[in-house]
Amino acid sequence: MDFTLSEEQQAVCDTFTRFADERIAPAAEAIDEAHAYPLELVRELAGLGFIAMRYPEEDGGSGVDLQTFCIALREVARGSLSLAGCVAMQSLMGTKFLHMLGNDDIRARLFAPALDAKKIGAICMTEPNSGSDLGGMTTNAVKVEGGYKLNGQKMWVTAAPVADFFTVFAKAGNEEKITIFLVEKDFDGLEIGKTIEKMGVWALPTSEVAFNDCFVPDTHRLSREEGDGERHLRKLLAEIRIITAAMGLGIGQAALDAAVQYSSERVQFGKPINRFQAIQLKLADMATDLEAATHIVSNAAWLKDSGLPHHKESSMAKLFATEAAARICDNSARVFASYGYAMEYPVQRYLRDVRFLLIGGGTSEILKLIIAKELSA
Repeated sequence: MDFTLSEEQQAVCDTFTRFADERIAPAAEAIDEAHAYPLELVRELAGLGFIAMRYPEEDGGSGVDLQTFCIALREVARGSLSLAGCVAMQSLMGTKFLHMLGNDDIRARLFAPALDAKKIGAICMTEPNSGSDLGGMTTNAVKVEGGYKLNGQKMWVTAAPVADFFTVFAKAGNEEKITIFLVEKDFDGLEIGKTIEKMGVWALPTSEVAFNDCFVPDTHRLSREEGDGERHLRKLLAEIRIITAAMGLGIGQAALDAAVQYSSERVQFGKPINRFQAIQLKLADMATDLEAATHIVSNAAWLKDSGLPHHKESSMAKLFATEAAARICDNSARVFASYGYAMEYPVQRYLRDVRFLLIGGGTSEILKLIIAKELSA
């Protein structure tokens, strides 16, 4: 494939590079320390069309391809991974099922304003004893007159404290398979639990969510039929993994840039430390990791955009790019030495935040199993 940016892609890159430099990066520390959803910046990004980028023009979007979206997301993540996580969730997992499966009322009341971040969406999938093992899900929906009664507990629900609606995965009736429901924040029986304190991405609030005889009307069963939820989820998994990988490129670039600048300014034994081979070797490793990750992510996005098989490649992209980002952040902290441990410099935030990418979209271990299975198919 050709890695040269098109005119449209370059324009998108320039727009979000400028926004990251002028609006996000200067506010990144404050965003982090506030431990609160950065709604103002999320809405500013929505105003630039970010959240709607992947949706068709007739539905309020701009219909860009995945490669172009990844370019924009990479720049946001370079400024703040917390903010990137907020808008990535809103632009895909938080809204996609409403667009795919919602009726006209749901699209008008919830999906359309969500593209402007006037409504915030969340997705409820992981449970205390069910993460990678979707088959172990115990949240259930029992059919009653006019709808369903939903019961169960979800964990690691991103943006739950500020969400206006929740896409919920549960087992319905006698089905062992998954059905998708839409729960609005004012539904009786919905309870937002305690916020989970995390080591990083502090501006991306994560909570427990419980459903206690929560009544969900038939109109809010997003699944066309009971048990078809996993099929719809699989349509998104590759894209989820590719955009997670793109966020790895952003934070990796930020960590590399910080190390390059610091090593050119820090003087020891009479010269900048970037003149010492020990530092040069780290910088070379970081730059090579980032270059390789950029190409593998671009290739996976191109395959998806081209309608070609990409299941294995999306898993490879997420695996390599996020692990590479973790290595880059670690090496950046080593270049800073004791200052890499100080809250004064952003490298400590990169080191904390990057761990988030190793989990979301599938752990590295699960991705390796997927890749191995594809190789044996």
